[in-house]
Parts: sequence; C-alpha cells; structure tokens
Amino acid sequence: MTTRRARSADAGSSEDRDFLIGIARGIAGALLFAVPMLMTSEMWYLGFYIGRGKLLLLMLLTIPLLVVLAHRLGFEKTRTWGQAARDATVAYGIGIFTSILFLALFGLIKPGMSADEIIGKIAIQAVSASIGAMLGRSQLGGTSDDDNKDDDDEEGDDAPERQTPYVIELFMMAVGALFISFNVAPTEEVILVSYKMTYWHALAMIVISLSMMHAFVYALAFQGGHELKPETPQWHAFVRFTLPGYVVSLLISVYTLWTFGRLGGVAPVTTAMTVVVLGLPGALGAAAARLIL
Repeated sequence: MTTRRARSADAGSSEDRDFLIGIARGIAGALLFAVPMLMTSEMWYLGFYIGRGKLLLLMLLTIPLLVVLAHRLGFEKTRTWGQAARDATVAYGIGIFTSILFLALFGLIKPGMSADEIIGKIAIQAVSASIGAMLGRSQLGGTSDDDNKDDDDEEGDDAPERQTPYVIELFMMAVGALFISFNVAPTEEVILVSYKMTYWHALAMIVISLSMMHAFVYALAFQGGHELKPETPQWHAFVRFTLPGYVVSLLISVYTLWTFGRLGGVAPVTTAMTVVVLGLPGALGAAAARLIL
C-alpha cells in the first residue's frame, strides 16, 4: 500500500513538473513570437481604433484555434478536449500576461489611459502571444527519454500507416498563415507593395508562392518534410495539399486585412493585389506549419 501511494505521489509530482515546464516554455514562446508585434507601432494604434466587433470576433476565433492546437500540441499530453480547453485557457492567460507586462514596460499602457484603449491594446497583442505560447511547447520543448518511449509506444508497428487527417492538415496551414499574416497585415508596406505591382508582378508572386510552399514541404528535405510514395504522382500532392493550402492562405489574408481595416474604400483590383501580396508570407507560414506542427 505504501509503495503504491509513493508511486502515485511520484507520478503526480512528475505531471506537475511537466505542466510547469510547459508553462515556462509557453512564456518563452510568447516572448519569442510576440515581441516583434509588441514593438510594432501599427499594432499599438490598432488596439485603440480597431472596431470592437472585429476585435471581439478575433478573440472568439482565437479560442477554438487554441483548443485545437492544444489538443495537438498542448503543455502536456492531452487525451480529452477538456484537457485541451484547459491548456488553451493557460495559453491565453500567458498571452495576456506577456502582453500586459511588455506593453507596460514600453510605456504603452499606463495610468490615465482609458480602459477601452488599454483593453484594446492588450487584446490585440494577446492573440499572437497566446499562439506563440502554445507553439512554444512544440518549438522549444526538449526530448526526454520518457517522451521517446511514449512516442515509440504510440507509433509501434503501425507508424508508417499513421497520417494526419486532411482537415487537420488544412487547419494547421491556416494557423501558420494566420500567425504570419497577423504580423504583416497591419504594416503600411503591404499596401505600398500592392500599389507598386503590375498584373505580371502579381502573377509571378502567385507562382512563386505556390512553388515555395511545395518546395518547403516536399523538395528541400527539411526536418518534418513529407516524402511522396514512389507510386504517387508528383502532381497529387500539389493538387491535394499545396493548391488548397494556398487558397487557405489567401482566405486568411482577406480576413486579416478586413480585421485591420485594409479593405475599405479601395478598388477591387487593389484589394486583389493586396491579398496576393499578403498571401506570399501567408503561404510561407502555411508551409512552415506543416513542417513544425
């Protein structure tokens, strides 16, 4: 009985330690991924003038995004959606904490400001910080013997047959595109580049975006890349993953540009050009997500 209790206590202590390490990695991830946005002037002012309806929608969409990410990554291994929701809540809390800390450190929130301005600045920054917190476990996590053992147990003889569901692949590409687009869309350079481009530039950018997406995952042998089976034709992966992934990145570009007020009062052609411009970094983010997530 005593031995069983000791083992139970050791297991509980190990789980608590793993969870605390996951939180620490989350804070590191939030800092690593969010500091560029915390030091971007466009993001400071967005929190003040962005429509509150758009901001609320962005925050609401972030919650299920974090839950799905938590179910796939998490601060510790999650086996239920309830555990994933807990990890998502922790990640959002880390994002809010990190945003408050550094906005205050930079003098961007301080006594005397209206509550509306302070909340807006924190809310807009917490989105990227919370995603960074969740990605921190995946990108900054070490590999322990226990992890390796668990992975081996999970893979077993069926590892070559295990595949990520198609809808999850698309979702992860959307997360990658959103994260990069969220960092680029508020800047004036996106609009400036779209005005300088011709139709031929736009067409070339589409081709280059698709080529880079495909090469990142299938041709450059990056860690986490995918290899096609000998019997699979080369065009299959392009049609099934690369092309839909690029469409996803364009849709994410439209959403982020709309959220940040970049689509109002401009001609449809200009809008299309701007979407294509933002679609380039979005496509890179989508491809990177397939490698690292």
